[in-house]
Amino acid sequence: MADKTLRVQVLETIAALMTAAFGFVAALAWNDAIQTTIKQYIGTGSDLPAKYIYAVIVTIIAVVMGLVIARAIGKAKKKIGGVK
Repeated sequence: MADKTLRVQVLETIAALMTAAFGFVAALAWNDAIQTTIKQYIGTGSDLPAKYIYAVIVTIIAVVMGLVIARAIGKAKKKIGGVK
């Protein structure tokens, strides 16, 4: 039973790290979009729409991947031995 618990903990940790990584990429995209918005009003910034589109796309991917990872972990937990 301890082996199953360890496996579950490892899977949960990996899932958390992967989700955090996608969140970090989304945060960087939004950061860049916001910086460009500020530059738009202070200086030049011709690529503003592209940066916002990129930020939205990255955010959507991060959410979808988070859900996929969570489902995969749930299935793996059941396969390992019904650990809830």
